[in-house]
Amino acid sequence: MKSKILVVVTAVVMVGIAVFLFMGNGNTSVGEDTTFENHPEIERQPTIGEADAPVSVVEFGDYKCPSCKSWSEQVFPLLEDEYIVSGEASFTFINTLFHGEESERAALASESVWEQDPNSFWAFHELLFDNQPGPQFHDDVWVTTEELGTIADEVEGSIDAEQVMDDVENGTYADQVALDQSLVQEYNIELTPSILVNGTLIEDPFDWEAISAEIDAALEENS
Repeated sequence: MKSKILVVVTAVVMVGIAVFLFMGNGNTSVGEDTTFENHPEIERQPTIGEADAPVSVVEFGDYKCPSCKSWSEQVFPLLEDEYIVSGEASFTFINTLFHGEESERAALASESVWEQDPNSFWAFHELLFDNQPGPQFHDDVWVTTEELGTIADEVEGSIDAEQVMDDVENGTYADQVALDQSLVQEYNIELTPSILVNGTLIEDPFDWEAISAEIDAALEENS
């Protein structure tokens, strides 16, 4: 079943990459950051914050990635407190599969949760990172279908953990995961986490001052 899911996702990803090669997305360097002509499309992506927020912050992340866990613990709370709660910015997470089948399983589970109950998604998102073992155990296999079901069952809300596990095993949301990977290709994402602010890729995702300055500049431009 694992190989079946991987084949399905890989096939759809290749289609997405082919489309990208025809469409492209030009970009220009601005200092140490990179600005793209278009910000990633977030309509079908898990997003927190006001729908009409003038600034969109996007993370390309991987639930298997230790640096993404650190970013969620250290930087995201600052973003939430200073810009999301105020309605000035929204935040979107795009799955990036840099760690094989475990990344794929986590991505499929997250898409299932988002489809079932968007209000419970961010609690699940946080719990996934909470359950990631320390960096010294990075190579250990921990993202199993059963573990994903257990984590889903811990979230308060209307998530059906059995449905999450079924969706992982059956690759129910393989198309959405493939869409994410086409965006990874389109925006030349090579590292996780990668953070974009209204189309500008921040050179150092842990540089809160740089992220805040880019948000403030975008707010000024939209005022």
